[in-house]
Amino acid sequence: MKQFLFYTVKVLLIAVLIAAMMDGLYTYVFLQSKNRGKIETVFNSKPQNYDVVILGSSRANNHFVSEMFEDYGLKTFNYGMSGGHLFEASLMLKLMIERRYSIKNVILEADLNLSNDKESDGVSAKFLPYIHNSTVIKEHLETQENFNELYYIPFYRYIKYDGKIGFRETYKIVMGEKTNALDNLGYYPLVKHKNGNMKNNIVNLKPLKHNKYYEEIKNICKEENINFIAVMTPMCENVKGMNYFDKVKKLYPEIHNYENVVVENKYFSSCGHMNDTGATIFTARILKDFFDK
Repeated sequence: MKQFLFYTVKVLLIAVLIAAMMDGLYTYVFLQSKNRGKIETVFNSKPQNYDVVILGSSRANNHFVSEMFEDYGLKTFNYGMSGGHLFEASLMLKLMIERRYSIKNVILEADLNLSNDKESDGVSAKFLPYIHNSTVIKEHLETQENFNELYYIPFYRYIKYDGKIGFRETYKIVMGEKTNALDNLGYYPLVKHKNGNMKNNIVNLKPLKHNKYYEEIKNICKEENINFIAVMTPMCENVKGMNYFDKVKKLYPEIHNYENVVVENKYFSSCGHMNDTGATIFTARILKDFFDK
C-alpha cells in the first residue's frame, strides 16, 4: 500500500512539473507575440500616444474607419473586438493604462452590449496567457467563477481554451504567422453579402440599469483625463424593437444615439453590421460632430 501511495504521489508530482514547464513555455511564446491580435500587441508594446482609441464589439470593429481619423490628423487605432463585451473593452482600456498609453479621446460603442455585464469566453481567453504578468488582468478576472483554476493550476488555462490560446495558436506565433486583426489600423471593413441576414429582432433586449463595465470605462476616462465619447451605432431598417435605443438613452443620457444615421439595407453587410460604404458615411458624421475644427 505504501509503495502504491508513493508511486501515485510520484506520478502526480511529475505531472505537475510537466504542466508547470509547459505553462512556462507557452507563456514565454505569448510574451513574444506582437502581430497576431490586439490584446497581445497592447500587452507587449511600449507606451503609445493616441489621439483617438476606439473600443467595443464588432459593431466598433466594423463601423469606425481608423484611416479617416488619421486623415483628420488624429493618431487612431480601432481596438474593437468581434464577439467582445464591455467586460473585455474595460479590461483592454485598463491594460493600456497599465502599459502607460497616453490617450486623448476614447470612443466607446455602447449599445447592444449594455444588455449584459458578462465576459465573452472567446475574447477574454486571449488575456489569460498574461494573467501572471499583469496586475490589472489578474484583478479584472478574479471575479469570475473559475478564476482559481485558471490562476493556480499550471497549464489549465491553455488546455481549457485550447481553441484560442492552445497549441495551434502557439505554433503560429512561433512561425511568425500574421492575422488581419491589425490591418487598417484595427478597422475591419465588410462587404455587402447577398445572403446577409437583413432582419433582426431585439424586442426582448433590455439595457442594464447599471452596467458595471460601462461605468468602469467612464470612470477610468475621468481619472485619466481622457475625453469620453460613448455612441450607439446604426442598425438596418428592418430591425424590430428599435425602442431599445430609446431605453438606453433614458438610462444613459450621455450616450450619443447614432442608430438612425445610416439605415438603408444597401449600406449593411448584415442587419447589425454596416459594410465599408456605410461605415465610411457613419465615420464622416462622427468626425464632423466631434472633431471638426
